[in-house]
Amino acid sequence: MLKKLIKLVFIFGILYQTPIYSKSTSFNDFNSRDLSNYFSGIIAYENQNNSKALKFFNLSKVLLNKHDSYLKRYVNSLVLDNKVPQAINVIKNNGNKDNADFYDAYLILIIDSLKKNNFDEAEEYLTQSLKFQDQNRINLVIFETLKQYIYTFKNKKILNNKKNFGNLSLIAETFQRCYLKDEKTGAFFLNLINNQQGDYSRYIFFYLNYLIDKNKINEAENVVSQFDYINSTILLSQSKSWVENKKFKEFNKIFSCQNHKDIVSEFLFLASNLYSSQDNFEKSNFYLNLSNYLNPKFEFNLSLVAENYYLNEEFNKVRKIITKFNKKDEFYYWFRLKKEAQIIVEEQDYDNAIKFITAKYNQIDNPNLKMQFDIANFYKNSKNYEKAIEYYSQIILSLDDQSELRADLFYRRGGSYERLGDYKKADEDLLNSLNINPDDAYVLNYLAYSWLERDYKIDQAMEMLKRAYESKSNDPYIIDSIGWAYYLIDDYNEAEKYLKRAVELMPEDPIVNDHYGDILWKLNRKIQARYFWNNVLKFDDTEDGMRKKINIKVIEGLKNS
Repeated sequence: MLKKLIKLVFIFGILYQTPIYSKSTSFNDFNSRDLSNYFSGIIAYENQNNSKALKFFNLSKVLLNKHDSYLKRYVNSLVLDNKVPQAINVIKNNGNKDNADFYDAYLILIIDSLKKNNFDEAEEYLTQSLKFQDQNRINLVIFETLKQYIYTFKNKKILNNKKNFGNLSLIAETFQRCYLKDEKTGAFFLNLINNQQGDYSRYIFFYLNYLIDKNKINEAENVVSQFDYINSTILLSQSKSWVENKKFKEFNKIFSCQNHKDIVSEFLFLASNLYSSQDNFEKSNFYLNLSNYLNPKFEFNLSLVAENYYLNEEFNKVRKIITKFNKKDEFYYWFRLKKEAQIIVEEQDYDNAIKFITAKYNQIDNPNLKMQFDIANFYKNSKNYEKAIEYYSQIILSLDDQSELRADLFYRRGGSYERLGDYKKADEDLLNSLNINPDDAYVLNYLAYSWLERDYKIDQAMEMLKRAYESKSNDPYIIDSIGWAYYLIDDYNEAEKYLKRAVELMPEDPIVNDHYGDILWKLNRKIQARYFWNNVLKFDDTEDGMRKKINIKVIEGLKNS
């Protein structure tokens, strides 16, 4: 609260002392209550407490026409609170004023026009927003892509002279061709899905939607046979389930290529993903809510909103969103249960989370492999390794001997055995994993590190780590392992090179800091060594056993050195 008060005083000071603001806003004309509510709204807005911000902004509407930044923040708060129609009305009621002249306002008006099937009006607003397109790269991409879409919707053909944004343009043209029922649509979808420059697996759903709309059921069934439940996204897993259970009508219920609103909604979802990947969750949710406004049928997209809120530790908002996922769509319902369990971990502990997720899991008739896999991972993460092994074993027994999924399951089960100290079974599983996939850097790293810790097969472990490092030279865990290997063979100078880099990549990892401290001690840099050991004691996730050992090191240093 004190920080917020200081920030409020600071904002008041800046606004009163800056000539530009003093001329344009005339704060002397406002009463103290309006100003207090407004600045409280700003603080809540900047602290990402949007509901609270909206409450304060609503109490200070007298500033709507008098302060340049007020309208922008108010509109953004409305959209973030999923009140898009109200945001539209506020913008339109202030449409002739200078403070309504900002990029997001035009974007919202374009969306409103498309919602009302008014392509001419959408085109006009797009032209007015032209001056803002160079504010950042994403604005430019959004402007140009909307320009192409609106042209296609209006003229029933694809714009010839257009800017190219690589695969983003390929996505846009694929949907435009789908909208126009172009005969090359299928080829464009396949080109997009098989693109090696990124993960475009989401578009398998839209390809399936296209095939089913064309009544090409056999082709759709062939597509879903090529991916599994365990390694697929929720959307793809749900799509696979629909196809396998002949629920083909479910696809068209949430998306149609012939509906321009659905297509632009998907584009806005893509923009939301771009912002989410940059950890800009506020902007991501802004675009997600606009996407949902255009196509409220595609409720599955709300899973990204839930993830954004979860990462921002807004757990009540997560709970509110995930109630939309019910048992009818089993994979999204399972996503809901997992997210509820994750919240219990954060608010309570793993024991209560395990009780919750296990009780829910036991109520599911014939849980699929994805659910079994997830519950096994949940047990492993909670350090209940015996139970994790039980579930991993069930899945392994259910798979064909030729299934490549076995490699990952052997890796996970082997790791569980290793944590229990059953090294014979651990080594057997990890080697079985490498027999299936001999170049898996993470399995090579895990097994080699385990051997190093046991002072077992040091030379072979070193060779395995070098192979892992060649494959994943920027992975901090692998860098830590190879550095530690050099430490164990007394090559402290070489070890320091790797561990220094590992600490730079993972500055808050207890094990990496501990390892680096040990190496520095061996290099007679004892003050620095104690600094990194003390770091370990400050980390919340440092285990009690490690904490005891570090306390001894800080006092006595490394023994026998």
